[in-house]
Amino acid sequence: MRTEDMILVSVDDHVVEPPDMFLEHVPAKWLDKAPKSVKKPDGTDVWVYEGNEIPNIGLNAVAGRPPEEYNIEPTRYEEIRPGCYDVDERVRDMDRNGVLGSMCFPSFVQFCGQLFARSADKKAALVLLQAYNDWHVDSWCGAHPDRFIPLAIPPLWDPQLMADEVRRMAAKGCHAVTFSEDPAKLGWPHIFGDHWDPFFAACEDEGTIICLHIGSSSTILGLAPGAPIDVLITMTPLNAMQAATDLLWSPVLRKFKGLQFALSEGSIGWLPYWLERIDYVYQQHHFWTHQDFGDRLPSQVAKDHFTFCFISDGAGIEQRDRIGPEQITWECDYPHSDSTWPQSPEALYRQLAGLSDPEIDQITHQNAMRIFGYDPFSLRPRESCTVGALRGLPQ
Repeated sequence: MRTEDMILVSVDDHVVEPPDMFLEHVPAKWLDKAPKSVKKPDGTDVWVYEGNEIPNIGLNAVAGRPPEEYNIEPTRYEEIRPGCYDVDERVRDMDRNGVLGSMCFPSFVQFCGQLFARSADKKAALVLLQAYNDWHVDSWCGAHPDRFIPLAIPPLWDPQLMADEVRRMAAKGCHAVTFSEDPAKLGWPHIFGDHWDPFFAACEDEGTIICLHIGSSSTILGLAPGAPIDVLITMTPLNAMQAATDLLWSPVLRKFKGLQFALSEGSIGWLPYWLERIDYVYQQHHFWTHQDFGDRLPSQVAKDHFTFCFISDGAGIEQRDRIGPEQITWECDYPHSDSTWPQSPEALYRQLAGLSDPEIDQITHQNAMRIFGYDPFSLRPRESCTVGALRGLPQ
């Protein structure tokens, strides 16, 4: 297979929300309570909500800049690529990168809607959260339904409301929802009890995938006081390892046998050892820890419930058969600083060297389409979905 013949679907990208996003989706009586995009005297754009200022952008939107110019400071919409916040320009940037499909995580409301979960007025927060989801599904994904996989945020403060929102979104064709990799670190109950059961049950019933993005606990493992930022960047995938470990040993996967989780931006190179380790722990210790997977091994259960994704992970690709190639997906991470845009096809092709064409198709798009119920071929011919075809479109 040639680079230009690949079909790429990214299961982890990000949207920098446009300043007018709430205008068409919030009922008039609630509009004064909606977050407002405000330009400060120094020209910086921030969101203001319930009297609090939420910085935006920074490393969230460095696509197109050379690495020498990366920094973590908030900036202005005028200083970032329009593809970060304008959906039509986003699709053009996807074309430039040869990427067919994309699932976009939120930015200023945080990965699983932590902003609204912290609201003082929870009645207003629910209205605004639903408006956010409607904007994402109807205005962002709906503008180009052949190019996006919709993703909802949940009202974390009430598991029954979460279940209701999962079902409301499923009726709109959205079958993916974000959740925290560790809700206890956000001040909510942990996953080892039954607090979240209404949410999990709704996701199982609706076939909704629960996406656990690294950092969705608003914490990063191992970041000691005074540690350089390199420590944080290096350690972030281990958040996914902790989230998967918690879920595996909790009752959740045995109680909800059809529930599916996607470990978003968690990489895959750590998985072969983790899968080996959980089996060893089970075989060595389950007599006194009283874990019981019946006639199955934990690694088998994990592969039934988890899917994984990577940006750049040669170690994981080399050991794909130990991970389970049918569970591996790819991500671009546009417009974050880890992204390979606009040379993603070339970067990915180098990592996939030596794989057969069916293996490449599986990792680059078929797994993502199956897992997330994404069917772009029903809306556009397959031959117009390749890297070469997309890059050949007028810019």
